[in-house]
Amino acid sequence: MSARPDGSRVSDYDYALPPDRVARYPTERRDGSRLLVVPPDGPFGHRRFADVGELLEPGDVLVVNESRVLPARLLGHKPTGAPSEVLLMRPAPDTSDPYLWEALVRPGGKLKPGRTVVVAEDLQVEIVDSAPGGGRLVRLVTNDSVEVALERHGHVPLPPYLGRDDEPVDRERYQTVYARSPGSVAAPTAGLHFTDELLGSLEARGVRTVAVTLHVGIGTFRPLEVDDPARHEMHEEWYDVPTDTAAAVNEARAGGGRIWAVGTTAVRTLESVADASGRVSAGTGTTALFIRPPYTFRAVDCLLTNFHLPRSSLLMLVAALAGYERTMAAYREAIAGPYRFYSYGDAMAVVGRRG
Repeated sequence: MSARPDGSRVSDYDYALPPDRVARYPTERRDGSRLLVVPPDGPFGHRRFADVGELLEPGDVLVVNESRVLPARLLGHKPTGAPSEVLLMRPAPDTSDPYLWEALVRPGGKLKPGRTVVVAEDLQVEIVDSAPGGGRLVRLVTNDSVEVALERHGHVPLPPYLGRDDEPVDRERYQTVYARSPGSVAAPTAGLHFTDELLGSLEARGVRTVAVTLHVGIGTFRPLEVDDPARHEMHEEWYDVPTDTAAAVNEARAGGGRIWAVGTTAVRTLESVADASGRVSAGTGTTALFIRPPYTFRAVDCLLTNFHLPRSSLLMLVAALAGYERTMAAYREAIAGPYRFYSYGDAMAVVGRRG
């Protein structure tokens, strides 16, 4: 007889989702999505995201991730004419050359060091070397800056589970309204629901919004391939915590306010820079923090998040905050809802107690 699932194994986080529940396009309005409310105890709540302010109280702090998604998917061809694809992952480490990147390429077997992908007349990609995880070290050959070249020729790197190519709507909607710092290859999707008007109404309510940056890597799409989570190796991601953000979080905690993280990326950033007492330090660095049950949160009290893939580290993070059984019950509730799932889907609020 198998042991009852308790959240200690990756397989405990499996669930079945009907294919039509994957949100392939965004809602008409950003804040028009649904919001499943998961309080510390008692029944779940069902709201619209536009009403999220009713969950926050004066003195609470909302922490958003202002990383901006790069149009990092480059479609081109080899000089022979064969179609090829390059997905830029992150600037190459240990170099100041802005044109040198780590990337995933397709077809991987054909694009070996020394080969070239022609994206446009004014942009080519040279395959320089192999990189960890089956990737490549590539160089962008262009007279433009990297940002200009990507804006002109790059495509939005939509998650594979959407099952479609990017369209004009994705340039705006697969980006938060507060995105400032280019560097992600996937959106911090919990923030896609916010509008400028909604953020303004929260400020008027006495809720302070501050920002961190964590550049999201492609690893966010990948399910864990081992059943023992201790054997899973997280990818490092770069973060920045400004001085005013750290001060706001520390002041709120000292005054009894709650810290609301918008998305798992904000959670991982704050928890990476918090000491044992919960005090947050400003600074930049990289984190490979894997948050899973059991975990004692030091800086974050509440979480706004989208629904995550089965067997993913992101789902495990939610379970660490809300509790394993309560999280899986919330997912069952959402599937029965019916809520829309994943990047363009609906949201969930894990509400922690004040103090």
